[in-house]
Amino acid sequence: MRILGIETSCDDTAAAVVENGRHLISSLRSSSAAIQQKFGGVVPEVAAREHVLSILPTVRDALHAAGMDWQDVDGVAVTRGPGLIGALLVGVTFAKSVGSALNRPVVGVHHLEAHLYANALIAPIQFPALALIVSGGHTTLAYWTDHGQLAVLGETLDDAAGEAFDKGARILGLPYPGGPAIERLADQARPDRSITLPVARLGADSLNFSFSGVKTRLRQLAADVPDRAPELAFALQEAVAEALTRNIERAYEKYPVAHLYLAGGVSANRRVREKLGDWASRRQVTLHVPPVELCTDNGAMVAALGYYRLTKGERLGREEGPQTPWPLREAMAGARGEESGTCC
Repeated sequence: MRILGIETSCDDTAAAVVENGRHLISSLRSSSAAIQQKFGGVVPEVAAREHVLSILPTVRDALHAAGMDWQDVDGVAVTRGPGLIGALLVGVTFAKSVGSALNRPVVGVHHLEAHLYANALIAPIQFPALALIVSGGHTTLAYWTDHGQLAVLGETLDDAAGEAFDKGARILGLPYPGGPAIERLADQARPDRSITLPVARLGADSLNFSFSGVKTRLRQLAADVPDRAPELAFALQEAVAEALTRNIERAYEKYPVAHLYLAGGVSANRRVREKLGDWASRRQVTLHVPPVELCTDNGAMVAALGYYRLTKGERLGREEGPQTPWPLREAMAGARGEESGTCC
């Protein structure tokens, strides 16, 4: 079953073809990041306009790279939310139009759950597992017991990990997107234990995250020691990686699983991978991380998740459109036909 996946939640227009939820046939992406750089971040109206211009050629190129024609598509999966409403509207409308024209089923998927399925393109998912999704707009920790069975354990209370990098980069005068720029600058840092940033403590039982304090302290230090930008970037990277690792350890104490899945744009950060890898090695847990090219938004992850949703009979209704905001716990409860709530 060959699924066409379409992703337009933010500034990347992406399309891919995946067979049976596991085998990546083609994956193409058109990014408006270069256009957004002049604004220092994503402007929703600009992103939506670029999606309108890019979506048809991107999908055509993905099908061509797969050696397929439109009629060879067995189903369509599209990111329904969360994200920028204008950007999502472009993708969902296009996907529904393709489905209607070809008489193929269409399913809308949750962006965060889709990120995890980048791992399914490398090897079958092993349940039960802990799942950590870290991206520009979201930081979510979940207990993953089966396809469509994610119980949210903790979320960000303010800035997400990716936002901490983007806003930190802006403070340090670095370009958008901030994550790669922070990593490059941190590589130039000299050892200096006197420059550190706080890791929020939200209570012994809390598995939530908070990164706003890191941003505030970084701004103060940038004013005090403006000539130490590499060391400040290094400290920011360490604080984010430490916050993620601490909550993984706390979650593991409650759910001692054998597998940890990492996903989202921040999972491309080398220091985050190293620190979680060290933790996993100590705990004899297998850490699963997608290739860097599948960490950021892409159509392959959408197609992979879409396969499992379509085979369960899920469909995007004629009157259904983008959904944002769309909390992951609410999406998971809806998939089970339950009321939303906290985990366990």
